[in-house]
Amino acid sequence: MARFSRIHVFSEMKRTGLVPLFYHSDLELCKKVLQACYEGGARLLEFTNRGDYAHKVFGELNKYAEAELPEMILGVGSVTDAGAASLYMQLGANFVVTPVLREDIALVCNRKKVLWSPGCGTLGEIARAEELGCELVKLFPGGTYGPGFVKAIKGPCPWTNIMPTGGVSPTEENLKGWFDAGATCVGMGSQLIAKDIIADKNFGKLTELVESSLSIIAKLK
Repeated sequence: MARFSRIHVFSEMKRTGLVPLFYHSDLELCKKVLQACYEGGARLLEFTNRGDYAHKVFGELNKYAEAELPEMILGVGSVTDAGAASLYMQLGANFVVTPVLREDIALVCNRKKVLWSPGCGTLGEIARAEELGCELVKLFPGGTYGPGFVKAIKGPCPWTNIMPTGGVSPTEENLKGWFDAGATCVGMGSQLIAKDIIADKNFGKLTELVESSLSIIAKLK
């Protein structure tokens, strides 16, 4: 069962403006990444469901977060069906992110009052997601659509909350483009938790990147 309500989860997404994304099969490595993000000020992390037995890693990582990082809101991404969403919610997922709009996922998440954020690429998909109770839509792949798409959507639909994922990097120029266009928050994966950081186990660098990204976002919001 989720430790955090969907209202709290959305509020933190809106407040901090950043959702780091990460997956690895090594639990101990995941713990270090999670701690580094936490020490940098991040209070959310999306664990992407991308490998065999990923749910087992997630379950143990969520227990670690609960015991050692009490303010960390751990959710799951890359979920493509209601069965997977239900499995992760059994393991305590506090939010569910999907690459596509799936109404079956909306139903199971709404039933348990868990925030879900579907990948949308058209105004029609965004409108349908909101009709299904979505507070925050994921613009994916963000790099393909660009900040101009966010700005265009916010014109006729200023109530829409958008989280671009993909095409987001921890630079002031990039982040300014997204937030000036009206993004509520951004999802950031390999541009933040980079391969060289993982290979070198340079978790101090990751903490610094998270901290600097949050500082930039705070000035832009």
